[in-house]
Amino acid sequence: MRDEGSVTLLLERLRAGDPEASADATTRLWARYFSALMELARKRLPGNARRAADEEDIALSALDSFCRGEAAGRFPFLEDRDALWRLLATITLRKVSDVIEREGRKKRGSGRAPAGAGALDELLAHEPSPDMAAELADDLRHLIERLDDDKLRQLASLKIQGHTEEEMAVELGVSPRTVRRKLELIRRMWEREVR
Repeated sequence: MRDEGSVTLLLERLRAGDPEASADATTRLWARYFSALMELARKRLPGNARRAADEEDIALSALDSFCRGEAAGRFPFLEDRDALWRLLATITLRKVSDVIEREGRKKRGSGRAPAGAGALDELLAHEPSPDMAAELADDLRHLIERLDDDKLRQLASLKIQGHTEEEMAVELGVSPRTVRRKLELIRRMWEREVR
């Protein structure tokens, strides 16, 4: 018999569709992960972005997005607490990135950020801790594995390695326009995974 606090059991309860079991599972997951997600957001959120949202707002939003997505069956690959933590951390970092990007747009006075000015670039510009680097590597490996086409997996790997679109086009024997189109497809697929 599994422990009532087992992450696997809590995930099953979220998926079951029973409102009472789902509410209980949500409460237990919140109690287990909220502080850690808040700490992760606090470490990554610059002070100037805290006017729009603080680490508590981000952790709440991340848990809400996860619970809604899990109840809707969007994360069938989740099987244990390690996979759950990686997903929750990824969602939280995306939310931090969104807040930073929105604040950057407000400062520039426009509704659209220039290419390359994304918050993810800003987050990745700082040297990650060894633990964070290992988590990110695991997340990237998992996201690449979720792609259903060998060419897409190869393209994602090349992009992560820092190849230009032109280099990727030569490597894959396609046009740069095809590379851009496929990278956009990968981006949309990965966004669905983590939101």
